[in-house]
Amino acid sequence: MHSPHPPTAAPRRNIAELAFAIGFVLVLLLASAQAGAMRIKELASVQGVRSNALTGYGLVVGLDGTGDQTTQTPFTTQSLQAMLQQLGVTVPAGTAMQLRNVAAVIVTAQLPAFAQPGQAIDVNVSSLGNAKSLRGGTLIATPLKGADGRIYAVAQGNLIVGGAGASAAGSKVQINHLLAGRIPDGASVEAAVPTPLLQGDSIQLDLRASDFNTARSVAQAINAAKGEGTAVARDGRTVSVRVPPESGARVAFLADVENLPVQLASPSARVVLNARTGSIVLNESVTLGPCAVAHGSLSVTISTTPMVSQPNAFGQGQTTVTERADITVAQQPGSLIQLPAGARLADVVRALNALGATPQDLLAILQAMRTAGALKAEIEVI
Repeated sequence: MHSPHPPTAAPRRNIAELAFAIGFVLVLLLASAQAGAMRIKELASVQGVRSNALTGYGLVVGLDGTGDQTTQTPFTTQSLQAMLQQLGVTVPAGTAMQLRNVAAVIVTAQLPAFAQPGQAIDVNVSSLGNAKSLRGGTLIATPLKGADGRIYAVAQGNLIVGGAGASAAGSKVQINHLLAGRIPDGASVEAAVPTPLLQGDSIQLDLRASDFNTARSVAQAINAAKGEGTAVARDGRTVSVRVPPESGARVAFLADVENLPVQLASPSARVVLNARTGSIVLNESVTLGPCAVAHGSLSVTISTTPMVSQPNAFGQGQTTVTERADITVAQQPGSLIQLPAGARLADVVRALNALGATPQDLLAILQAMRTAGALKAEIEVI
């Protein structure tokens, strides 16, 4: 008679599965508890601490016959002649320059905050004329100017174009875009932009979204960590903060403030509609009241039939081909669907999916529901 084995493996496996389930639930609870908490650096930015757009006009050389057609882009020839003149090369007047390895480009870059002379920044290069490709080209030294007209950086280097193409015998194959490229660390900063960070005894935090509750929460979080009266919410978008006078202490103070957590309340209910693409986005605060919706589909069909019009045997006319258009309009009746009240976003989505309507139809349905008072949300059309 065989002795039964002690049932130890199954209970141990059940205990392990139970411990894993409990841990998973605790992680979900912790994630849900922290879902409404964000750091101040994600909600606001320090006034004056921002990047600046730079723009320049330059030439890309070294192209393999894919540059501008100088007969159709005279500014490319003018720019090349001006560059050669600066280099001491004089082109005789009236010389027809038929170049296919030069392209006029616009160079753009973002000058980061606190960037100092000698540091490198990335630049983007885009074709301005009728070039076929910038692949393999080299950007000649191009000054980059700010909105005030001053030169803040100089760009130069070899382009990286993330595309490829080939053409022969009238056929063409192209992958991605060939008329725009990028030069990593392609510009050298020549001048710094002054910032008001070290001026005065206070700074201003600008919220990314205007909300009085968020401004109050940010001020309360700073006062709780740095002392009462340190921060004051001026309005729904700005918070004034007193900072230490020394530069080192001010930087350390801002580093602490940026990482302070802020508990946010639920946002206002909003539905964003994109009429061009049919996209619909609802936030978590959107609720739906009980209502009934009927939406029918209307289809219009236009068919064209070619017909031959031939004159009489002894007529002076000519045989022509005409077209006859037949237009048919069909409207299918829409059934009346009752939608229950939804208190959560999942219930609202489930109720809207029950309609079986396309996104374009939902644009009109949501607007009608908002007018009827069934949709508890603000609608924004972009």
